[in-house]
Amino acid sequence: MSDQSTRLWNIFVDSFLPLLKAGVLFTIPLTLISFALGLIVALLTALARLSDIRILSGIARFYVWIFRGTPLLVQLFIIFFGLAHVGIIIDPFPAAVIGFTLNVGAYNSEVIRAAILSVHKGQWEAGYSLGMTRVQALRRIVLPQAARVAVPPLSNSFISLVKDTSLAASIALTELFGKAQQFTATYYEPLLLYSEAALIYLMFSTVLSFLQARLERRFDRYSAR
Repeated sequence: MSDQSTRLWNIFVDSFLPLLKAGVLFTIPLTLISFALGLIVALLTALARLSDIRILSGIARFYVWIFRGTPLLVQLFIIFFGLAHVGIIIDPFPAAVIGFTLNVGAYNSEVIRAAILSVHKGQWEAGYSLGMTRVQALRRIVLPQAARVAVPPLSNSFISLVKDTSLAASIALTELFGKAQQFTATYYEPLLLYSEAALIYLMFSTVLSFLQARLERRFDRYSAR
C-alpha cells in the first residue's frame, strides 16, 4: 500500500466515528424533532385548509404558498441571519428546528389534506348517524383511515428530511455534513470526506427505508381486514 493510500485510509478511519457521532447526536435528533413538530403543524394547517372559516383557510393557504414556493436554504438564512439583523438572535440548532418544522409542515399539510379528502363522505355520515360530533368523527373514523393513505408519502418526507438537514451546516450547525466540512478544511481531502459523509447518510436512509417498508406492510395488513 502506497503512502498516499495509507494516508487516505487513516483519514477515513479517524473521521468515520466523529462523523457518525455527529449524525447520531445532531442529524437524527434534528430530524426527529423537526418532523414531529412539523406533523403537528401540518395537521393543523390541513384542518385549517378544510375549514369553512375563510380567514382561517386563507391564512393556511398563504403559509403553504410561502414555504412551498421558496427554497429551504433561503428560509434557514432568513431565520438565522435575517432575524439576527433586526435583533432576534436564535442559536443554530433551534433556528434549524424552526426552519425545518415550518417547511415540513407546509409540504406535509398537503399530504394530510389529500389523505383526509380521500376518505369517502359516507364515513363522515356514518359517524354523524352514531351521534358523533364533527371532531369525534374526524378523530375516531376519518383520521385512522387517512393515516393509511398518508403513511407512504410522509415516510418519504421523513427520509428526505434526514438528507435535507445537511443544509443546517450553512447556518453554523455542526451536524454530519458540517463535521465533514471541518475535516475537509483540516485534511484537504474533499472527495474522500464528502463521500464518507454520503455513505453515512446512505446508511441512515437505508435503515429508515427498511422501517418504512415494515410500517407500510403493517398498515396494509390492517387495511386488508
